[in-house]
Amino acid sequence: MSDIDRRDFIRTTTLTGVGLALGSKEALAGRPGRDHAAASAVAQETELFRAPPLETVRVGFVGVGHQGSSHVTNFLHIDGVEITAICDISPERVAAAQKQVTDAGRPLPAAYDRGPFDYVRLCESDDVDLVFTATPWRFHAPVCVTAMEHGKHAATEVPMAVTIDELWQMVETAERTRRHCVMMENCCYDRTEMMILNMVRQNIFGELLHAECGYLHDLRELKLTDFYEGRWRVEHSIHRNGDLYPTHGLGPVAQWLDVNRGNQFEYVVSMASPGRGLNRWAAEHVGPDSVEARQRYALGDVVNTLLRTRRGQTILLTHDTNSPRPYSRRILLQGTHGLVRKYPDERIHIEGRSAAHRWEELRTYRDEFDHPIWRALEEQSRGAGHGGMDFIEDYRLVQCLRKGDPMDMDVYDGAAWSAISELSELSIAQRSAPQDVPDFTRGAWRTRPRLGIVETG
Repeated sequence: MSDIDRRDFIRTTTLTGVGLALGSKEALAGRPGRDHAAASAVAQETELFRAPPLETVRVGFVGVGHQGSSHVTNFLHIDGVEITAICDISPERVAAAQKQVTDAGRPLPAAYDRGPFDYVRLCESDDVDLVFTATPWRFHAPVCVTAMEHGKHAATEVPMAVTIDELWQMVETAERTRRHCVMMENCCYDRTEMMILNMVRQNIFGELLHAECGYLHDLRELKLTDFYEGRWRVEHSIHRNGDLYPTHGLGPVAQWLDVNRGNQFEYVVSMASPGRGLNRWAAEHVGPDSVEARQRYALGDVVNTLLRTRRGQTILLTHDTNSPRPYSRRILLQGTHGLVRKYPDERIHIEGRSAAHRWEELRTYRDEFDHPIWRALEEQSRGAGHGGMDFIEDYRLVQCLRKGDPMDMDVYDGAAWSAISELSELSIAQRSAPQDVPDFTRGAWRTRPRLGIVETG
């Protein structure tokens, strides 16, 4: 495909996926839900899902652009991995990823570059155990479902899917095929977030009451230039008003609060500010009469969502990608015995240990509470994407597949975290009406074991 053909294809499929699947504000407000109340045998299991161990994990990559090529690099540094297939709509990117592999002294992976649906042929291959997709969001569900239908495990970049219907399809396909479907939420493996998890498991904060988190990242230039091929990402800002990217902040918080593993998101309420940032940036940097400056964008500059859990805890989740601001995930966790925060700096207060009414630097607790995964992999992850957490998430995926262990975050987790995106849209479209969060486990959350403090051994 030519560059123009690829841009047109991505734009068309994004519009189809967003415009038709989600529809207008009016259609959202009255959209009927699917009935998934019937409990499956898999969802009702009290143990977490395991698959037979793989001595060697043979990986096929679908999408090797910015983030996908980074994962290729990580997998080349993990034992027990063979990269056997590369798929992308750009033959040049396929060739570049193949060169990454052969330059590392590994066999040449098969190329799948015959167009936007060549991932199907990859999924049909007998030389792949795991299909890893880092495509535009609209393709996450189709690639993962196709992989599982052909007997492969599936891993996808975030979010797991765009719509709740797609999330149900992924959950039900994983249950029926007995294959893993994992959303690769790298922020769950950030050193600070994993240290907080370790502190939570040791009851440092007492009973957990409230959390704050989000994705606050100035993406105006990236959305309004050709950084994303076909400018697929800005299409979501044009057509959708909600928290388009909830999982970076919400994933770690959900693990701290045992969501899907003794606890559950119950309902959400969302509202959005006016949207001004994209038009303003375009007028100043592209031109006041440019298409970008004159475009109407549905997305509010600041979207706030309140979530309530079954235990009565509250979570404030913020999406802010159209504003001039430093990066933040606005991490805060509060309990009966103290609280911890991250951004713009890392601070903690623990009653009985900290001076009254005073913050302490969180780093003073690292020797005591650093997560064992980070102690073991600090050197090996050095230089990898996003401060090393990308390597650790890839390492854990491979480790679980090789040992036959449950995943740190499974299909039910990815579905619950990603569902907040469409639920926030529905709430905003209905004047901030509460929206119930689907129970993708169909009641099994009550007995599923919580995430422990895993190690590398």
